[in-house]
Amino acid sequence: MVWLQKRRRSAGRWQPMLAVLAVAAASALAGCKTTTTVTSTSDSAHTSGASAEGDPHRRAAVRLQLAGGYYQKGQVDVAIKEATEATRIDPGLSSAFGLLGLIYMDLGQNDQAEDNFRRALQVDSNDPELNNNYGWFLCRTHRERDATTYFDKAAANRRYATPAMALQNAGICLMQTGDNERAEKYLMRAFEADASSPVAKFQLARLYLQTHRLERAEFYYGLLAKSVDPNPQTLWLGTKIAHARSDVRTEQRLSQELRARYPNSPETALLNREAFNE
Repeated sequence: MVWLQKRRRSAGRWQPMLAVLAVAAASALAGCKTTTTVTSTSDSAHTSGASAEGDPHRRAAVRLQLAGGYYQKGQVDVAIKEATEATRIDPGLSSAFGLLGLIYMDLGQNDQAEDNFRRALQVDSNDPELNNNYGWFLCRTHRERDATTYFDKAAANRRYATPAMALQNAGICLMQTGDNERAEKYLMRAFEADASSPVAKFQLARLYLQTHRLERAEFYYGLLAKSVDPNPQTLWLGTKIAHARSDVRTEQRLSQELRARYPNSPETALLNREAFNE
């Protein structure tokens, strides 16, 4: 499930609208998650040479849009080339460095990712999407405590269209460290900021299951089940909650649906092993 949002580039005299593609991350709800964002300018990639040739900002913007398009299509090498060219043409284009950071993060090339995220933040330290994305990078590289600083900064920025994203990312990060008390506070803030967010509802249900507050787990799972189509992760979570509550009927219904619809999923394998605590 992909959400689209828009923002403006703050640096320079060009302020084109940026189209945003949500990128999934492994530790959040598969198919219904937005942890980081890839930005590319909405200026046409087919801008005429006459209009773009004399303006480095416009030429860099076109390169960035091309890079984002190639990245969406999985043409990573070309995306890196175009985004790198955008930074060469316009070293003040923070979103180009940010895109390179995301690409290298996805490739597991953490040194290059860190370098590009830091260069992006040197250009625009207040950009909420850059702060959110760098925070997620820190979370993925096991620097969860440092990550919350950047999530907080993103969420506090009034020009950030999706503060719930940064708040739920902070909650997910803290759950990884076992700090469930702080994680709960962030996830509740995310839910309050955007009650429609399936990620916040999923993570709250998961947290309350882990901390044996089963009525609350069932409550947020119920909200989640009403708002998204079933997938292996949601069905398995619901099965585990029903099992913990000794709700045999619901457990059987959800487990049967999981096996029937997703027989080859990792969640079905866990179900078949009765690995309710994993």
